[in-house]
Amino acid sequence: MHMLRTLILLMVLPIFLPCSGWSQEPVMAPEYIKEINTLKANGQVKLAFDRIEKEDAETVRDMIHLTEILAPPFGEGPKGQAFAELLRQAGADSVWTDPEGNVFGLRKGTATETGYVGLDAHLDVVFPEGTDVKVRYVGDTLKAPGIGDDTRGLAMVIRILNVMKETGIRTRKDLLFVGSVGEEGLGDLRGMKYIFNQSGLNIDSWIAIDGGEIGRISNAGLGSKRYKVIIRGPGGHSWGAFGLANPHHALGKVIDQFSTAAWVFTSGDISKTSFNVGRIGGGTSVNSIPFESWMEVDMRALDPENLAEVEKILKTTVQQAIDEYNASGVKGKVEYGLEPIGDRPSGELPSSLPLIQRTMAATASFGETPVLGRGSTNINIPVSLGIPSVCIGRGGKGGGAHSLHEWYLNEDGAKAIQLALLIALAQAGFEN
Repeated sequence: MHMLRTLILLMVLPIFLPCSGWSQEPVMAPEYIKEINTLKANGQVKLAFDRIEKEDAETVRDMIHLTEILAPPFGEGPKGQAFAELLRQAGADSVWTDPEGNVFGLRKGTATETGYVGLDAHLDVVFPEGTDVKVRYVGDTLKAPGIGDDTRGLAMVIRILNVMKETGIRTRKDLLFVGSVGEEGLGDLRGMKYIFNQSGLNIDSWIAIDGGEIGRISNAGLGSKRYKVIIRGPGGHSWGAFGLANPHHALGKVIDQFSTAAWVFTSGDISKTSFNVGRIGGGTSVNSIPFESWMEVDMRALDPENLAEVEKILKTTVQQAIDEYNASGVKGKVEYGLEPIGDRPSGELPSSLPLIQRTMAATASFGETPVLGRGSTNINIPVSLGIPSVCIGRGGKGGGAHSLHEWYLNEDGAKAIQLALLIALAQAGFEN
């Protein structure tokens, strides 16, 4: 297994799409199309598909229940407990929560083959403590922060485990049904980093469910680096201490020099690379020279070398801007610090991998056109390690992700659950 992952990783590193988004037109191998069609024709699988459709209202009920338990960044505990209880009710052989807060339900396989196949959705949302997450119906549409991203995915994971219990479906390999933490924002994929770097679990492959309609398949991770730049000075009265080194003024110089240099680099003949100053803050009042000023910077790139270069530009221009400001004639000086707040690795898996072939073939079997692409999702971590992984959509219709007006319409929602089940069974080895 170690040698296989090493070979996959060697294939991963040099491969990059010419642009981001959903643009790859992959080729499906006939043997995987045949495998998926045979699996779909199986009586047990047909029964499971039927149960998924009949239990559609129960899936929506679970989705509403979990949505109304707020899981703010680093506060996923209560939702994790509720998800764990649903895993128990759905028939998991064992349920546990790891030290990072990830919740696992195990359905044991029938064979002695090693390596878990994971089916995952993330517990956390972007919204802070105190956000109203009460679900409202507007006609047939469900509205609430987090209803689609990613609580729908959690409800899908529960339903798949439940129908496997009800229909007696078994797989050769062990299946893990997972609610992960830290997918959003400053969570920085901490749940997945723990699973793949610290847990000791032997993960064979990973299937993540996140936002979007079915047909979109992510087999690549969009890398990012995030920093908080903190500038500090003595502070003072705007009149009485006029001329004293001002962290806000220094920050303005930093932003100008960084954005100018980064724009020149990202506008060059390179694969897509981006930068953004997303948040700034500091100060106590309009008539006070602030003692602290800060900004948060997000940088992304398809190519790790480009990401490293724009990161270097940030560090270089911050130092230059601070030096120039301190030498400009101000009284005293400001000092700065760079605090890393996010690091998501890039990577891409070849479409020839069995998991990706099975995912494409399964998607096509539902009349959808499979399109490969990349994103910043839970699979960034396993992909960067060369572990077969895909991220698929939660289906239905939805919009307003990361906003207070997020909505979900359960239009053909059962199809996405059937698709995820089909992929999981194919990858874990359906025991006929």
